[in-house]
Amino acid sequence: MFRNISFTGLGITVVLVLVGAYFTFTAVQGNYGLFRRIQIEAEAERLTLELARLETQAARMEILTRRLSDDFLDLDLLDERARDVLGYVRPDEIVLP
Repeated sequence: MFRNISFTGLGITVVLVLVGAYFTFTAVQGNYGLFRRIQIEAEAERLTLELARLETQAARMEILTRRLSDDFLDLDLLDERARDVLGYVRPDEIVLP
């Protein structure tokens, strides 16, 4: 009864199942698998938000730099920055900590 089973056929079947399991595992867990793709997409979204925040900050810094340049001097901004950096306060001002 068991003599008709070929060990070669059984061996090929086991090898094919193992190869299929390996490729399935790699497709899900590997360097280019589904989980890695989800991680990369999440990181890309986080970096896109960070880029937008940094671009907004850079634009604000450009505006402040322009307002303090020799071509266009904003006296109110200059007064504010000088007071902040030097720690000066007018006698009629109240400072809240």
